[in-house]
Amino acid sequence: MTHHDRLLIIDFGSQVTQLIARRLRELSVYCEIHPFQNVTESFLTEFAPKAVILSGGPSSVFAEGAPMPPASVFDLGIPILGICYGQQVMMHCLGGKVERGHGTAEFGRAFVTPKGSDLALLEGWFADDREQVWMSHGDHVSEIAPGFDVYGTSPNAPFAITADTERNFFAVQFHPEVHHTPNGKKLYENFVRLAGFKGDWTMGAYRDDAIAKIREQVGDRKVICGLSGGVDSSVAAVLIHEAIGDQLTCVFVDHGLLRLNEADEVVSMFRDNYNIPLIHADEAELFLNALEGVSDPEQKRKTIGKLFIDVFQKYANDIDGAEFLAQGTLYPDVIESVSFSGGPSVTIKSHHNVGGLPEKMGLKLVEPLRELFKDEVRALGRELGLPSSFIGRHPFPGPGLAIRCPGEITREKLEILRKADAVYIDQIRKHGLYDEIWQAFVAILPVRTVGVMGDGRTYDYACALRAVTSVDGMTADYYPFTHEFLGETATRIINEVQGINRVTYDITSKPPGTIEWE
Repeated sequence: MTHHDRLLIIDFGSQVTQLIARRLRELSVYCEIHPFQNVTESFLTEFAPKAVILSGGPSSVFAEGAPMPPASVFDLGIPILGICYGQQVMMHCLGGKVERGHGTAEFGRAFVTPKGSDLALLEGWFADDREQVWMSHGDHVSEIAPGFDVYGTSPNAPFAITADTERNFFAVQFHPEVHHTPNGKKLYENFVRLAGFKGDWTMGAYRDDAIAKIREQVGDRKVICGLSGGVDSSVAAVLIHEAIGDQLTCVFVDHGLLRLNEADEVVSMFRDNYNIPLIHADEAELFLNALEGVSDPEQKRKTIGKLFIDVFQKYANDIDGAEFLAQGTLYPDVIESVSFSGGPSVTIKSHHNVGGLPEKMGLKLVEPLRELFKDEVRALGRELGLPSSFIGRHPFPGPGLAIRCPGEITREKLEILRKADAVYIDQIRKHGLYDEIWQAFVAILPVRTVGVMGDGRTYDYACALRAVTSVDGMTADYYPFTHEFLGETATRIINEVQGINRVTYDITSKPPGTIEWE
């Protein structure tokens, strides 16, 4: 297996620490985020980083119990970059001073100007004599540590960029990883170049490493994979199949809440195109009967979740000798499951831990994507030859159309919803907009409206269209369709889908967790 140079990001609780890792991965540098309390001297020895980045964070370095790195991190003889709180930690630990605000706090856009001699970290910066950066600090460095010099200042941060070039220690008060520091990627690029990284973190290399690891972990035993048809589980399934062939069996639970023709597409792709052993657990009647009369959205989720576990277990039990359960767990899920404060860990999302099935069935986990971000999973899927139309598909929720059907679910409403959604997505594709939109779908509303179609009076359902843009699925804003597109789409839905006589477009922005309808 390839052994990549590794960069360690010590997390002090910044909300944007993940963005540091994203920027480094984009530079083909392998890095891992670890909370400060886990980074002990023995950890550093075992991890053997080639460089270290100290993240930002909400604490004050002089507060009681303030998060700190082990002192030995500064004795490793490797390049270190401190960001925001990370800069303050460096100064505090190495003999400088940090003070509370006193009128020097900065939050938001600021401009840094160069000072002193050239610095290799800043190559490609200050072409226009200043750089826009994003500040987010209350405390400030009032005295830099011995050995450091100042290379950049802002109106409220006289030590905005500092460095000890003898030890390759660098510290900045702003956040280079965020979008609002436009040239921030160049700063990271310079840092990893100074640290001697080869940029060998590629999906081709990851694919080879992952296959070797799967073979080593599994040996000649069998693996079950819960296949949803989504990108994560699909990429995991194809990767594992490439590693161990027919030792893998996928179980595709069809709960009757999928989009038009979706079950057939999933079965065709994996059973026919990839020749992967696949059990199509068609249990639509079981789920729909259980959901009859249920209108509360949380009750729908719980009903579907419990039944999913029961159905999956029933079919998985038919696979003799299975010892492993494959999951599409991603790196953000792993990070979110580690508590920064040292308290009880946040639970990995329920659709990633299959409701505790590994413990229930006595299975060991295979999680070949747990080091990857979502965009890297898509890149790996392309590396594995999955079609681009599949790799780039919009996210689809585990409970399926149940949460796009507010109120009671009926077979009639589901059929109407599938057809309307198919028309809407077809319109988006025809206009070349699919890849610009993070997620688009139709929801059928729990009301009937009076309408006139031709010379007749109708009393049918209304539906709402939603399309949102997002980077990470945490927050979203509506997609600004033209009136012409909306008019054309509404006309097609009303003409082609019997049961709908009114179409609306939802233009609300969405905070975390509410991108889906219910």
